[in-house]
Amino acid sequence: MTEQQPTARAEAGTQDTRITDFWDAARGHLGWGKLDAVMGESVDGAVAPPAWSFGDDARLADELLAQVLDGRKTATSTAMAELTASGEPLPRVGDVSIVLDSAGDPRALLRTTDVEVVPFDQVSAEHAAAEGEDDLSLESWRREHEVYWRRVLGDAGFSPAMDVVTERFELVYPRTGPTPPVD
Repeated sequence: MTEQQPTARAEAGTQDTRITDFWDAARGHLGWGKLDAVMGESVDGAVAPPAWSFGDDARLADELLAQVLDGRKTATSTAMAELTASGEPLPRVGDVSIVLDSAGDPRALLRTTDVEVVPFDQVSAEHAAAEGEDDLSLESWRREHEVYWRRVLGDAGFSPAMDVVTERFELVYPRTGPTPPVD
């Protein structure tokens, strides 16, 4: 076990460098530049935001990230029980985060635009479509998310009445589509 620790630390250091480099490139798209450090940068601009990946396996992480990058996926959902178990706070409008691919490479900067907590069986068809998965229907969203949450929470952890955090977001970096004009 001791022999593996330097490797794990080296890998973590490499990932930290990749995230820092990505953050340096991406934060300008939020209007936060490197000169802010000289002019009194806030902690928000100096420290990279949380980095995470979608799903619970490599295939899902890459598949859902690809949907974000191609503009199909503009929403996500998390069981409240997942946040509670991990001690993570509810997302808030304006939060930014870095999405990683299955290899741990930072690939996208997202900004949260809307957050609601609703029971599983009251998630809207509009939200299901915005998640960009399967055939975009509420029926497929419910079917696939029930399978997912039964897998990660256990059968006893899933209920149609359980609270789900629905989150809408915008892809800030890298931008897709035409580049906006520079003033």
